Amino acid sequence: MTTAAGVTLKVSAKSNPNAVAGALAAVLRERETAEVQAVGAGAINQAIKAVAIARNYLKGAKLDVVCAPSFVLVAIDESERTAISLQVERRKLEEKAVEVES
Repeated sequence: MTTAAGVTLKVSAKSNPNAVAGALAAVLRERETAEVQAVGAGAINQAIKAVAIARNYLKGAKLDVVCAPSFVLVAIDESERTAISLQVERRKLEEKAVEVES
């Protein structure tokens, strides 16, 4: 789903974290930020795993991610539920300086 603010990925307890990670990595290669939303403990678990996996996918592009969690209200079947929203931002991967002894 694309919103005015960017791309929102909705994760369920049945979501494959590798598939979500691939989608998240693809979005973050093109954009600075993405949002991942999850309702319930199982869905939040899959979302967090997906962010961790996406970090590995993005290493080749010299990118890393940081995320900030927050609560949001989402409409599900004509009712409002509280979801966790992960605002995910890409960062350039810092290369560790290697000191050479003389």
